[in-house]
Amino acid sequence: MSAVTLRCEPAPSRFHGRLRIAAGPRDLRDLHQAAPLRALFPRVAAEEPLTACLTNTAGGLVGGDVLEVAVEAEPGARLLVMAQAAEKVYRSLGPDVRMTVSLSAGAGAWLEWLPQETILFDAARLRRLTTLNVAPGARALAGEMVVFGRTAHGETVKTGLLRDAWEVRLGGRLVWMDALHLDTPLRAPLDHPAGFGGAVAAATAVCVGDGLEDLRDGVRALAGRESVLRGATVVGGVLVVRWLGRDAAALRADFAGVWSWLRQAAGGLPEKLPRLWHV
Repeated sequence: MSAVTLRCEPAPSRFHGRLRIAAGPRDLRDLHQAAPLRALFPRVAAEEPLTACLTNTAGGLVGGDVLEVAVEAEPGARLLVMAQAAEKVYRSLGPDVRMTVSLSAGAGAWLEWLPQETILFDAARLRRLTTLNVAPGARALAGEMVVFGRTAHGETVKTGLLRDAWEVRLGGRLVWMDALHLDTPLRAPLDHPAGFGGAVAAATAVCVGDGLEDLRDGVRALAGRESVLRGATVVGGVLVVRWLGRDAAALRADFAGVWSWLRQAAGGLPEKLPRLWHV
């Protein structure tokens, strides 16, 4: 096994967490982490990719915090990066939380970016940009989930900001981009039938690789849940799957079912999610 470069930095007074992971065809090539971001590497079955489990040791994010994550699956690598727990974005008195996620898959690589929920408290302010760069011959599956408020506590999100943007490039060429922008007041777009229609959770997954039309048809054929709306389409060489849910737990379960099916159909991996994702 080749040597791994490990660099750690102490936590500043206002969090600016940074994490870089690079995986080669056989092992981890580089790991750079600055608090509060940390990566753990659980033991997995032989048929699973190298798996990194991300954790935020701060326990949540407040206004002014910054997180930067860079993940690279080098040519021929197989890498799964997942979150250990839901990310909580707390109430802010003004400053935004800023998150950037940069994902890269080299030729012949398989890359998964598997999220847990991002829970927005009332008056939270979050700006997130996820970029996915996929080389010819690579395959990738990436997603995000957002929950509006602590639904188990009956919390209703009335104010705040969410800007959740995506950029997908194939061979260096921008082929798909999208941005969800919600700003105070939030109840009108969240409740309106032409908006979120009363949904308390939303999710997006994107898949890049071969046979996207067949994957789209397969996702559409999967059984759904009564409180969850799901749609799938192919645009610009990208399979895009969307969810809206009136029940956050039901949306999470449907998301898990679709993801499990996609990783098997697109990546030839076991049709199940890591046990840690269910903890």
